[in-house]
Amino acid sequence: MRAVVCWKPGELALEERPAPKPGEAEVLVRVRRVGICGTDYHIFEGKHPFLEYPRIMGHELAVEVIEAPAGSRLSAGEVCVVNPYLSCGHCIACRAGKPNCCVGISVLGVHRDGGMVGQMSLPEKNLFVAPGLTADECATVEFLAIGAHAVRRGAVTGRDRILVVGAGPIGLGVALFARLSGAAVAVFDKDVERANSARSILAVDTIAADGDPGEAVSAFTGSEGFDIVFDATGNRLAMEKGFDYVAHGGRYVLVSVIKDRVTFADPDFHRKEMTLMGSRNATSEDFERVIGAIRGGDVPIEDLITHRTGLADAVGNIPLWATEKTGLIKALIEIDE
Repeated sequence: MRAVVCWKPGELALEERPAPKPGEAEVLVRVRRVGICGTDYHIFEGKHPFLEYPRIMGHELAVEVIEAPAGSRLSAGEVCVVNPYLSCGHCIACRAGKPNCCVGISVLGVHRDGGMVGQMSLPEKNLFVAPGLTADECATVEFLAIGAHAVRRGAVTGRDRILVVGAGPIGLGVALFARLSGAAVAVFDKDVERANSARSILAVDTIAADGDPGEAVSAFTGSEGFDIVFDATGNRLAMEKGFDYVAHGGRYVLVSVIKDRVTFADPDFHRKEMTLMGSRNATSEDFERVIGAIRGGDVPIEDLITHRTGLADAVGNIPLWATEKTGLIKALIEIDE
């Protein structure tokens, strides 16, 4: 079977790999769709903090069951969503119901090989049957679950005014599920095209990108700031600037991850009695939330999927899309092997 392998930063190759053999409690699946994520671009560019090369990328997956173990709840031919976060089940985080930040977590496409390949063998517990969802829709669930988890972490309510900084796919997922939670949502992105896309697709407000963003936030909120600010930029300077946008008594949720240190002014942090939290990955609850939202027609899937490619063509398209993102929201790899 064919696989796209990232041998080192900047180097992709299409190679032949042997078909996998399922282990105990594992399901043999055919990969149908792979969403290309910011994580994949960062791996290609050498910017991901948790990775060793070479690596088969891809963790936003729609798969079709080929063979399930005896007594499985799954049947051949079913199309499933994949939870790519493989957790140990017994560490302090797992015992606390937070397998998304398991001490020994193994993320498909990051810590172990992922889905840019014809077939995979996956733990049955990490597969969600999603009746009524297409392969395209199944492939969007994971990145949207990141946003749904961040919104749940931030305890968003209908009383809150929300600012999402960064209007890439993850930021759009945060904005969408914050709006579905009843909050008033605004998005800021220095890329005007991205900000305008967020406004038209999700019917949210946008903060002007020209001039000083702090002044724009102050004018937008009557100098109060936002109840909750979510950062989805992956940019240190933007993450540090976001502290300024949080209202007194507010919350700041860092969704993106970077290699650098992030610093802030303690007097301002203390004066506001601000709550700072990270949001990592997603849990089964978040996956189910997203599946339900898609099934209910609350997610504009057709507007979010903007680019497509095949497995062989991905070797050329991933480097192109990593540097030229004009009009790009979510790209899918279609695999028909």
